[in-house]
Amino acid sequence: MNAFSLSEETALITGGGTGLGLAIARCFVQAGARVVILGRRAAQLEQAVQELGPQASYMVFDVTELDRAEALVTQVTEQAGPISILVNNAGIHLKKRAEQTTVQEFQRVIDTHVLGAFALSRALIPGMKQQGRGNILFIASMASLMGIPEVVAYSAAKTALVGLVRTLATELSADGIRVNAIAPGWIESDMSLKALANDAPRRERVLTRTPMKRLGKPEDIGWAAVYLCSPAARFVTGVLLPVDGGISIGF
Repeated sequence: MNAFSLSEETALITGGGTGLGLAIARCFVQAGARVVILGRRAAQLEQAVQELGPQASYMVFDVTELDRAEALVTQVTEQAGPISILVNNAGIHLKKRAEQTTVQEFQRVIDTHVLGAFALSRALIPGMKQQGRGNILFIASMASLMGIPEVVAYSAAKTALVGLVRTLATELSADGIRVNAIAPGWIESDMSLKALANDAPRRERVLTRTPMKRLGKPEDIGWAAVYLCSPAARFVTGVLLPVDGGISIGF
């Protein structure tokens, strides 16, 4: 038995067409899982599925359409079979100081990261309980662990995910459903590179504080996700795992 195999799993990955979501999908496929990726842009999703191969499929879905979550789960289950892994990865970034962030902008970030993730998790829980097993994985952030300027809405959203992990893990682990999160450090993804672009002092601060002195690769997050959703982590639940080159403990 390969303790890191996902060969018996079907995974639903939000924001799976690009960046970290695509990297997670890529690693899941290599670990043997069947994956269904979600996103808002069909062209990106189709291109991603062509890269991922026959074990992958996609559906166009906006996680902020909260009232469609249950219908989506029904549709995915009918087409791909029971979902045993949910990766809540979809997100948006907003780089503004607090006094410049409007309430509407703040709400939009919360809707995408927190309410969208909760709605899909809630819709999948009954099916996972019926199977007697499941994994729900949230993609958190360094903003869940430390104060970072100019990302007040993003920080609030990513910190809220940690509370979801703790409560859901406490409620669901006895049903065979494990709930965990990954807190990526600064990774070479479109979102992180955009946040660091045209901000040389910030990039220098990131690299100086990171003991490994480099940015991570998207696959670093993908393989951590494989571990947390595999039998190798069968006694791991309620965990926030930093994958950050040591930045969260660096000085």
